[in-house]
Amino acid sequence: MERMTMKIDGMSCSHCVNQVTKALKDLRDIEVEQVKVGGATVSYDPASNSPDRIRKAVEDQGYAVTGTTS
Repeated sequence: MERMTMKIDGMSCSHCVNQVTKALKDLRDIEVEQVKVGGATVSYDPASNSPDRIRKAVEDQGYAVTGTTS
């Protein structure tokens, strides 16, 4: 498992947190460690997910991933 922390712009409330959490949990082989206003941390299996795919799941919800760290 690899770990990724994202800075996410556009989140402002618990509804935003819930949307991002659901989008991340819908991906296979991912463990959502934390989602809060402004960011998220996940662990994922690089054999079935990539940072780009994880970022796209968040961006598809209408938020901007403005930075990531591993």
